[in-house]
Amino acid sequence: MPIALVDCNNFYVSCERVFNPKLEGVPVIVLSNNDGVAVARSAEARALGVNMAEPWFKFEKLAKKHGIIALSSNYTLYGDMSARVMSILSTFSPKQEIYSIDECFLDLEGFPPETLVEYGQKIRQTVRRNVGIPVCVGIADTKTLAKLANHCAKKGFAGADGVCDFGRGSEAQLSKLFGRIPVGDVWGVGRKNTEKLLTLGIKTVEDLRTANPERIRSQFSIVLVRTQQELNNVPCIELDEAGTPRQQIMVSRSFGATVTALEDLSESVAYFATTAAAKLRQDGSVAASVCVYLHTNAFKEGEPQYQQSKIVPLSQPSDDTTVLVKAALAGLKQIYRGGFSYKKSGVMLMGLQPKGSVQPTLFDNPVEHAKSDGLMHVMDEINRKMGKGSVGIAASGVGHGWAMRRDKMSPNYTTDWNELPEAG
Repeated sequence: MPIALVDCNNFYVSCERVFNPKLEGVPVIVLSNNDGVAVARSAEARALGVNMAEPWFKFEKLAKKHGIIALSSNYTLYGDMSARVMSILSTFSPKQEIYSIDECFLDLEGFPPETLVEYGQKIRQTVRRNVGIPVCVGIADTKTLAKLANHCAKKGFAGADGVCDFGRGSEAQLSKLFGRIPVGDVWGVGRKNTEKLLTLGIKTVEDLRTANPERIRSQFSIVLVRTQQELNNVPCIELDEAGTPRQQIMVSRSFGATVTALEDLSESVAYFATTAAAKLRQDGSVAASVCVYLHTNAFKEGEPQYQQSKIVPLSQPSDDTTVLVKAALAGLKQIYRGGFSYKKSGVMLMGLQPKGSVQPTLFDNPVEHAKSDGLMHVMDEINRKMGKGSVGIAASGVGHGWAMRRDKMSPNYTTDWNELPEAG
């Protein structure tokens, strides 16, 4: 059964280039929260020696010397662009598994094998034309091989022009190709397994593919055993259309400046709980408890340090923002201590379960539940149509002086009426 892995190229950078064509061909990097480290790099920036997760201050001089454009991460824009890409990709297959913000698997069962490369090119052209994002397509009979084929498509291996179909290659050709690819490039291998494999003389994909299965089984976990089988065209990882339900939802941020007052911490916690609640409803789930935490900056050794968390159980699993915010603020009041400079807070929703599976109690009030569901639906619809944060809980505030620093952020071109792109 052929599977395609479609992956956006340098996704964050590509999103920025859609609305700012002047960035094409220019070295561009996108920075993490508080403009800390590089989380995305254009090919031009990589060629200049900018490494992933490298702190901005370390290559700031290099940026000035070579004209590297640094941008703050604009997650609202990236999320919206991702939704547009995934919506288009869903039209190319009856089965789609969204794997991350910038990649998804497509089931191509029943498609004539000789047409798959052409179909992959059609996918690339459609996404580029309709959204402006460049993508590469890897095609193979297992998910692990499809990921590897996508890697080859991006690198241009075996003459791939953005599309690589392992079904087109002979066994000898694939063996030669796999002998050139480091084993650490295989999806699911990971750094620790790579180090251990290297000590055993397993350096390439071909080495892993042809290794003694009993040897792999005796020295590694079942995950690597399945990876080896998938490299040998034995499907072990099913296509998951709905996605695995989340066990927990966490929303947290480091502050742009340290925070000392309970009022500011309360705003941040209420805001994070509101964001988490929206994600919870999007999944069709409810939470049984809320965990809130905060901590100081561990890197400032001269300052007093403090970190603490608190789990607040709910009397009944809920997806109501007002209920979740109230629980989070109650937990915060219990763990807050004055006299500290806090750098980060966060909220985690725990004990998630499908909303329809909650067992009603003797004291349930159907009328109140209906009011809550109606209010949350209206809130979500307004925020969907008018932009995130258009409607919220008063406790989350409006100024957000604690918000993370993003001095180099581009406009929210697609989700804010005041920041729509203008044709000049």
